[in-house]
Amino acid sequence: MRYLIIGAGAVGGTIGARLGRTGHEVTLVARGAHLAAIRERGLTLARPDGQETVRLPAYDDPRIGEPAGLVCEPDTVVVLAVKSQDTEAALRTWADVPVRGGGTLAERLPVLTAQNGVANERMALRYVQRVYPVCVWLPASFLEPGRIAAEGHPYPGMLQVGCYPAGGDDTVREIVADFTAAGFVGLARPDVLRWKYAKLLRNLANGLDALLGPDGAERSGLVARVGAEGAAVLDRAGIGYASPQEETAERGDRVNIRPVAGRARSGSSTWQSLARGTGSAETDHLNGEIALLGRLHGWPRR
Repeated sequence: MRYLIIGAGAVGGTIGARLGRTGHEVTLVARGAHLAAIRERGLTLARPDGQETVRLPAYDDPRIGEPAGLVCEPDTVVVLAVKSQDTEAALRTWADVPVRGGGTLAERLPVLTAQNGVANERMALRYVQRVYPVCVWLPASFLEPGRIAAEGHPYPGMLQVGCYPAGGDDTVREIVADFTAAGFVGLARPDVLRWKYAKLLRNLANGLDALLGPDGAERSGLVARVGAEGAAVLDRAGIGYASPQEETAERGDRVNIRPVAGRARSGSSTWQSLARGTGSAETDHLNGEIALLGRLHGWPRR
């Protein structure tokens, strides 16, 4: 399979680089200085045990290229790895990319939502026919344009894939095999949303990182409180999620955070967005998801 990575930041860049180094045709989508660096010097993936640079084609707009813009091959898998607040814009930009032999990306290609939160799948389904949620456990950081730190060890990450809203198919199995061959822990999950809701509960702490810093003195008590409230809201809404015990047992010692080039991981993806001055954060699709569900299902109880 070929892969189109829309959003070649920390997570998307790690996935794309690992797939590229195992022989897959990978095309990256990036912006600004990061795009320029990838085109000029390649994408460097720094790991706890070393680093490597891969040279991959990169775009910021599907209409630019020779002879008349990007055309996808029928065996392309699209990996959506932008932040949730950028999902709709990315889908509007890329949905109509033509596929060789007829049709468009939206009509023919599988689209993987390798993103935090649980809102992206519904957004994607408004634009594309085939949506595949991915629960991503992949510690990574954007270091500088063209350079990413993949901090997971001994595996760079765990990628759990299923169909939306549930189930599995041959495409899931092929993608999982590719992820596994690229060095990830790849798992087919018919109940992948159950794992994404569990990840959502963990990601509720991201906003606290942004407000208080990853090591803020007030953080630990608040993390427990927002997690408990999130779980209570999901229970109230009748939404299932994997337990912390299940998550711990599944991850085991396979994905541990390690320093890269003597540099410890700085903070969550939300903290990184603010530290880089990107101008937006995904909090509305993390903590905001719980707030929305609470309003819909009468929480807190009155």
